[in-house]
Amino acid sequence: MDSLRVLLVDDEEELVETLVERLQIRGIHAEGVTRGVDAIQRIREGDFDVVVLDMKMPGLDGLEVIGQLKHDRADIQVILLTGHGSSEDADRGIKAGAFDYLIKPVDIDELIEIIRKAADR
Repeated sequence: MDSLRVLLVDDEEELVETLVERLQIRGIHAEGVTRGVDAIQRIREGDFDVVVLDMKMPGLDGLEVIGQLKHDRADIQVILLTGHGSSEDADRGIKAGAFDYLIKPVDIDELIEIIRKAADR
């Protein structure tokens, strides 16, 4: 599992730092950014297996980021995070190519389970 690489994208800096730390403690290589444009750049530069992506961010939102990521790397798996819990948001995300979604606050064990499933896809 130590070869699994995850990029976390959320405009809540503390959440990103906490999730990165908790994933790394569990042996997952994790990096974090707080803007959609930075996520796109990191994907172009790095070799990530899974992106955990907030739906609602200033600038590029989650759906716009998914569209660009899937254009650049169709194989990358995206897990959406939403604090709004809207089934409409989830449906739009899945239609845009997301593997799955979670509602904040996220349970770390559930997140890891979904990351593993996404990486195995």
